[in-house]
Amino acid sequence: MTRYWNPRTEALAREELERLQLAKLRRTAQWAAERSPFYRARFEAAGLRPENLETLSDVRRLPFTTREEWQASQIEATPYGTLGTIGVDQAIRVHTTSGTSGRMPLRALDSRKDWSWAAEMWCYGLWGAGVRSTDTAYVAFGYGSFIGFWGLHYGLEKLGALVVPGGAQSTENRVRQIIDFQATVVASTPTYALRMAQEAEQLGVDLRAAPVHTLILSGEPAGSIPETKRLIEEAWGARAFDTAGMTEISTIFMFECAEQPGGAHIIEDHLLEEVVDPATGEPVGFGELGERVVTSFGRSSLPLLRYRTADLVVRVPGTRCPCGRVFDLYEGGVQGRADDMKVVRGTNVYMRAVEAIVRGTGGVEEFQLRIHREGIRDEVTLRVEPLAPYEDESGWRDLADLIARELAHAHEGLRFHVERAEPGSLPRFELKAKRLVDNRPALEVAHVR
Repeated sequence: MTRYWNPRTEALAREELERLQLAKLRRTAQWAAERSPFYRARFEAAGLRPENLETLSDVRRLPFTTREEWQASQIEATPYGTLGTIGVDQAIRVHTTSGTSGRMPLRALDSRKDWSWAAEMWCYGLWGAGVRSTDTAYVAFGYGSFIGFWGLHYGLEKLGALVVPGGAQSTENRVRQIIDFQATVVASTPTYALRMAQEAEQLGVDLRAAPVHTLILSGEPAGSIPETKRLIEEAWGARAFDTAGMTEISTIFMFECAEQPGGAHIIEDHLLEEVVDPATGEPVGFGELGERVVTSFGRSSLPLLRYRTADLVVRVPGTRCPCGRVFDLYEGGVQGRADDMKVVRGTNVYMRAVEAIVRGTGGVEEFQLRIHREGIRDEVTLRVEPLAPYEDESGWRDLADLIARELAHAHEGLRFHVERAEPGSLPRFELKAKRLVDNRPALEVAHVR
């Protein structure tokens, strides 16, 4: 049985893949210029016609598309804006972004054909992780207007697996259902996978003895943080695979294959991905950290050309993975968010780096990072719920000292105050975890964009 969901394209030669991408780029650009009011104006302003796109690098002749522009178009033409090519009468689904950033959620319409494409993209990742039609898959997600794991649900159905939708219920009930239905695959955010493992331990349920062999993780960069993944795999006795998607393209853009090469493959036969310097917008090379810019070929109801995602990634050649796919990799998955980086007393602080250190100690159940202003000085405090072996005074002191030293070492000597939080007092998350709280005056908070 083939290791590829689509062997015809996943095993293409690089030159053939790029010819396919160019053909799809021209077709998508033509479609957008004809049917999307937003992109029609964009092409006219750039003095560019779709047929002028002669090479893949010609895409850079188009300006970036930003979230702010999309939101502005939704305000101007409520409720769906001017990027789309269809109206409500032609759509079968509407989804929104999660809104966890505090900004107005984006709203997106999909046709039946588009939704089928979204499921197809998920099949690349599911099949690559070893999920097959004989599996029973539990989707631990409360279904709502946030696109979340909807596409995964339909991808599992398309692949032929038996799907158990977790729906809106308690963590205890979900853990019991995973056991009762003898699920072999579980899908959730990395944070919620840990939360279910904690709940199972309290219930006396041994997840390692359960039939679950695969965890499909999405929604947070933590799926590619080795320290967090190790905790998840140890707690479940199963292999964990990272994926990442976005409402703006309706589906995933990368997946970790069975070889687990320390990165995730970009679905390059359906997406054209650039990596640019967040400040200048200029391309960066292999191995350099930059911001993802995506052009999507598959969602005809909502074409997206050169969309700035704010995801920070490091692109490396696909030849680094022994699986044989032509698709390049994002090393370490999504490294973080350009607009989530915080500057504290001149030092860059990324939640991904903080989580790697905190999870690496093995003594933390939950944590929260808080930044605040004391007079003219910024302070950063890590609040921690320690696991049982570290709850006594001596154990806690050793753990807190270790975390403080490791965080300072990784952040140019910046001092992190480490405080103990009462058991169960910190927020738990089913969707994207929001562990960073910045209480500094809004106009004085530094971002990179």
